[in-house]
Amino acid sequence: MSMLRPLLVSFSALTLTTGVIYPVLVTGLARGIFPRQSQGSLAVIDGQRRGSHLIAQATEDPRFFWGRPSLTAPFPTHAAASAGSTLAASNPALREAVVRRIQALQTSNPDQRAAIPQDLITASASGLDPHISLEAARWQVPRIARLRSIPASELLAMVESHAQHAPIGTTFVTVVDLNVALLSTGK
Repeated sequence: MSMLRPLLVSFSALTLTTGVIYPVLVTGLARGIFPRQSQGSLAVIDGQRRGSHLIAQATEDPRFFWGRPSLTAPFPTHAAASAGSTLAASNPALREAVVRRIQALQTSNPDQRAAIPQDLITASASGLDPHISLEAARWQVPRIARLRSIPASELLAMVESHAQHAPIGTTFVTVVDLNVALLSTGK
């Protein structure tokens, strides 16, 4: 019994410290210092939560920017099923999927003659990547401009204003940010 009491006191103290005090302290600090991020960086449109700026939002509506393909199941950008493809580059199924994506993009963007950026036809490792390259966003501008009756130059300026530069030198845009900006145009 003399050894049991110190063991229970230590166990209780560690449980209280690591299971209650530390999580409450870290959560409180995060909410105070990073309020938007600690709540999931939610995208709010017309007062309603519509998604997160950190997780891709699947859409097939040609009036919006499209993100990278997602291989999550049972539906695209399913956060609980985050995973990339396990198909090798030599696998015919991967080649067929890429060909289908290229055909769909060409059909949806009949005025676009430039090469399709790779990130519009290949999935990210997680299947949840919320970003596309600046080139991929620019590539979609003619389609969206035509369908929304927005001058392409105005849409390009919007894309450029949302460009972010990664530390490794690439430039990208967050698809949710672009689509929220499109909604705010009212067109």
